[in-house]
Amino acid sequence: MRKVFLFGALLLATPLLTAPAAQAQDDIGNLLDSRVVFPASVSQGAMVIGKVPAGSTVRYAGRELRVSGYGSVVLGVGRDEKGPLQVQVQRPEGGSETISIVVTARDWPTEHVNGVPPKTVNPPPAIAERIAREQALVTESRKRDDNRTDFTQTFLWPVQGRISGRFGNARVYNGQPGAGHSGMDIAAATGTPVKAPAAGIVTFANPDLYLTGGTLVLDHGFGISSNFLHLSRIDVKVGDRIAQGQTVAAVGATGRATGPHLHWGMNWFDTRIDPLLVLERGK
Repeated sequence: MRKVFLFGALLLATPLLTAPAAQAQDDIGNLLDSRVVFPASVSQGAMVIGKVPAGSTVRYAGRELRVSGYGSVVLGVGRDEKGPLQVQVQRPEGGSETISIVVTARDWPTEHVNGVPPKTVNPPPAIAERIAREQALVTESRKRDDNRTDFTQTFLWPVQGRISGRFGNARVYNGQPGAGHSGMDIAAATGTPVKAPAAGIVTFANPDLYLTGGTLVLDHGFGISSNFLHLSRIDVKVGDRIAQGQTVAAVGATGRATGPHLHWGMNWFDTRIDPLLVLERGK
């Protein structure tokens, strides 16, 4: 009977001992849930993930951002963005604040790419029209704003290899200046499996675009997407749900390419961001 009494006494005492700790934990949880957290500074080309109270309304660059049930938001910083970024947060209980984020400028070296087919540098009118039509289809596929937070995963390299072209660097094709490079090139042999760097849904797949050859777009939610270019093979179709690490395609040299490699680009809607910075977030 003595053992039973002591056990019962402990049961009665436990709530008294733990109630203050539980209340303190609840208070800390409420405080954390009410915070607005963004980095003080970001680089050009960055993917920026912030935290706001769940139920908040968040606006940036004329767009209302999707907010997850946990209060996560994401935005992209363009190659030529000068900043500071202005993010407006309207809290669910009525308060509001504006977050100012400094943008750190980067150097953009010039890369000379020689030996590409001349018609891909100065295309005749008929081919220029085809390129415009194809690029419009790819652009349309990046407009999705699905309520999926696959972008919060720690991104993986889609292939392993030497970086042969960096995001943002000024490109000169056959001696003629072009736009800044829209992604990261990874040198790899033709046929090397391309794996999904994060989970997502396939929103575009075409084996034969004029400039980019085999082209695949994988949407990671909230406007974040990856695109893979110059593919020799595509193993998935539009609408497929893809797991992180799943093989989706194979490296090639299709379209405007001088040799086999994977061009991996990333976007926040129509803003191009740097895949290498996204990879470095997980370090």
